[in-house]
Amino acid sequence: MSLENTISDAIKTAMREKDKIALDALRAVKSQILLLKTEAKGAEVSAEQEIAILQRMIKQRKDSYDQFTAQNRSDLADVESAQMKVIEKFLPAQLSAEELETEMKKIITETGAQSAKDLGKVMGIASKALAGKSDGKSISEMAKKLLS
Repeated sequence: MSLENTISDAIKTAMREKDKIALDALRAVKSQILLLKTEAKGAEVSAEQEIAILQRMIKQRKDSYDQFTAQNRSDLADVESAQMKVIEKFLPAQLSAEELETEMKKIITETGAQSAKDLGKVMGIASKALAGKSDGKSISEMAKKLLS
């Protein structure tokens, strides 16, 4: 089942349960998928593109949450946090720090990276291999830690 169909089913459930926060978050996701489909002129949206949409939306919510928290607007921050949790349910399981370190060590060994000079080579492969399983910031921090 595609993400679009899954989201549509979740929207129906949220409507039945009168869950406004989930409904708003799910409608935003569906809107982004439809927008991507329109830009692609009816072409099928790949799983990688769907994951990228979800990650981008979570990052937007996280940034908004941080801004609202800094401005002491807990009412708005709570909404952003709740929407993040709804969207995260549709992402693949995220890697723990230990699992990420193990994966990064494999990638560093495969590429033959020795120092921080090889960070770009490692990041290129790691970003593709771990897409959806971990965010770019975590991947970058782990790569820098292991290469230094």
